[in-house]
Amino acid sequence: MGNNLTINMDEFLPLRDVVFNTLRKAILTGELKPGERLMEIHLANQLGVSRTPIREAIRKLELEGLVTMIPRRGAEVAQITEKSLKDVLEVRRALDALCVELACDRISADETEQLKKACDEFERATRSKDVTTIAAADVALHDIIVQATRNRRLIQLINNLSEQMYRYRFEYIKDESRHDNLVDEHRMIYESILHKDKQKAAEASKLHIDNQEKSIISQIRLEQEQNNRKK
Repeated sequence: MGNNLTINMDEFLPLRDVVFNTLRKAILTGELKPGERLMEIHLANQLGVSRTPIREAIRKLELEGLVTMIPRRGAEVAQITEKSLKDVLEVRRALDALCVELACDRISADETEQLKKACDEFERATRSKDVTTIAAADVALHDIIVQATRNRRLIQLINNLSEQMYRYRFEYIKDESRHDNLVDEHRMIYESILHKDKQKAAEASKLHIDNQEKSIISQIRLEQEQNNRKK
């Protein structure tokens, strides 16, 4: 492993959660690459912890789909495949359209204002060129819409799916050529909700997901080509 993993202790979190968050972030940002083996002893030494929290973190990452257990090899960072991406985005596309339609009916004036500010904040974040900052601004913006649905079951489903979306979101946000489009798409969604135009909101939301899918698939294929050339 050629990475420099470091652990940031948090006095409010148990060690196993700190280890989990550290490994998770490393996978999401690509510091730990798809296919890379996660060796307990090596990671424990690197992070200066025992093997127990490492083992617990790997088990949780496997449940999230970020780690795969390979017979006789152990844990590996899960590959980003077109199939896994499409499966997640297919569901996300339908749920996001439902969210914006419900938000058109249920969003409060205060939340509408928050959404406008979140669009501005996201645009500012894209100028920072920092993937983590941009991803956080993107999540914050979509969270306002999800909360505005007032549907607890839907919020639960979206949160569960968001866990699996993080990785793809990072892949997408790495593509700087898409940032202006993302800003425009967010504005379209905001304007549609503001004018309570359900049809336009649903269309804008589906377009937002479709464009993500195209961009990430082209990146997956490009990385595959590069890996094949190295072999």
